[in-house]
Amino acid sequence: MSEKDDIYYMNIALQQAVIAEQNGEVPVGAALLLADGSLHVAHNAPISLSDASAHAEMRAIRAACQATGNYRLPGSTLYVTLEPCCMCAGAIVHARIERIVFAASDTKTGAVTSLYQLLNDKRLNHQVEISSGVLAAECSRLLSDFFAKRRKKKAS
Repeated sequence: MSEKDDIYYMNIALQQAVIAEQNGEVPVGAALLLADGSLHVAHNAPISLSDASAHAEMRAIRAACQATGNYRLPGSTLYVTLEPCCMCAGAIVHARIERIVFAASDTKTGAVTSLYQLLNDKRLNHQVEISSGVLAAECSRLLSDFFAKRRKKKAS
């Protein structure tokens, strides 16, 4: 994939993050491009679905697995606006996703490069190619603005 392709697909993930925000969810979006060229998109929905596992990445992986009839997604690339957590990183490894591209780092719960490095842990039976920083400023700003509004609302 070229840098231009990465930007294109990250913009799709960013559109999903905006949808999450409009729904009162933490604004995280994902776009999962499969080897056959099909695309599965999702946004965070743990609040609206009353499901702690309804992160954007998990929902995109579930949709892709259901569409393909396979729990493995070789040759796929996952674009996500925020560095995945441990739960999502585990699903990425189990689904055998080939590559992940994430925008913003997450120093509190990031399990790719920030807090943990699960996707390239040699003790696991699958390692994932990692790219980061694509549209990081835009995705970080969306998250920062969301939490600033939330804090302001709580203070009033």
